[in-house]
Amino acid sequence: MQIGVISLGCSKNQVDTELMLGKLREAGYDFTAEPAEADIILINTCGFIESAKQESIDMILEMAQYKQHGKLKALIVTGCLSGRYQGELAENLPEVDAFLGVTAQDEIVQTVEKVLQGQRVQQYHGAEIEGNYAERLLTTPGYYAYVKIAEGCNNRCSYCAIPYIRGNLKSRQMQDICKEVKALAERGVKEIILVAQDTSKYGLDLYHKPMLAPLLELLSPIEGIRCIRLLYCYPDGIDNILLDTMCKYDNIAKYIDMPIQHVDDEILKRMHRRDTHQSIYAAVEKIRQRDADFILRTTVITGFPGETEAQFEALKQGVKELKFDRLGAFAYSREEGTPAYDMPDQLSEEVKEAREQEIMFVQQPIAAQMSRRRVGRTYDVLIEDYSLEDSLYFGRSYGEAPGVDGMIAVESDTPLRIGMYYKVRILRADDYELLGRAIQDE
Repeated sequence: MQIGVISLGCSKNQVDTELMLGKLREAGYDFTAEPAEADIILINTCGFIESAKQESIDMILEMAQYKQHGKLKALIVTGCLSGRYQGELAENLPEVDAFLGVTAQDEIVQTVEKVLQGQRVQQYHGAEIEGNYAERLLTTPGYYAYVKIAEGCNNRCSYCAIPYIRGNLKSRQMQDICKEVKALAERGVKEIILVAQDTSKYGLDLYHKPMLAPLLELLSPIEGIRCIRLLYCYPDGIDNILLDTMCKYDNIAKYIDMPIQHVDDEILKRMHRRDTHQSIYAAVEKIRQRDADFILRTTVITGFPGETEAQFEALKQGVKELKFDRLGAFAYSREEGTPAYDMPDQLSEEVKEAREQEIMFVQQPIAAQMSRRRVGRTYDVLIEDYSLEDSLYFGRSYGEAPGVDGMIAVESDTPLRIGMYYKVRILRADDYELLGRAIQDE
């Protein structure tokens, strides 16, 4: 019995997929990357913004065709889209045999058995954080893995549907996370990437205060872990205790993914963000003063309801002044069920997208400038790929997160091993790309 698995959306969703894969493997199922060879196809969907929803629906319809043109017996849909729209999806997509909620690892094996018996299943549970994470089947290369430290979110940003889909913050116990990371290290994982909807608030529900820094203190000494990376840190959660901890240990990446979304106070207020123009600037300055080697990534939203030309110009000026190493701009997506959906002065798609492109145009020379600062420096680089055509290796230092940042092209006179670290001196920077040369073996 062959199962094809498709995981859409973010790295947090990817962890959910890996948990389901682990359960299915334990039950004796095999997997295939070819939809035409699959007896069952499982799609873990994203329902965050309109483009992600459309991608999920398109994928469902595309895979459903294998019932006629392949050996497909059943199609199972899980994840945020399924959890968000529940019965509505089942009514409109009769091609699907089972709909499960946002975290379905406990139901997935039983659901597969039911659909093979011809049953149609709808079973929706809220997001859960408990699970046997150590037994999940990684879909990343064997040398890095995402580690989900919390589920849900207590923030109520007015544009975001995630709390309505995945609920309030639910943190994992520190001992459970440490157990998982130790197991990953024993399997050869060298880089772990901590993810949650808001990693900076980890532990607030369990310990009544944020506990990200103490968690890092426990994870850093684990043998075999060369790099610990943080994603999704809100600016107001980056305090001196966290920065001190990040600078204390060599294997904690001086890399902070810090979504600011805007810099205009009125827009931030209507977004229900806790930050202000002043606090955002202060957070960036505090990080850079603590250590100039920090790599900062952020995201901003263009075309939020009521965003005036003056407010958009303020955002552009903020991008120029804050000088993030990496920046992603996203046109505002109007999501039903969120407070922003009903706000007046909705902007046209054309305006939102034009502003998105303009922000990225502003960011390009900044990214190039920030990259040029790294020329002449030497970094530990994790080699991930080789191009026979270009005779170049490609890898990442602490400054590049997988999937969202670029890679460093690496020249070498001797063969390098994929999944190993090497010293690399940066020779050249071109906008978003770096070229370096290996100077010694691992």
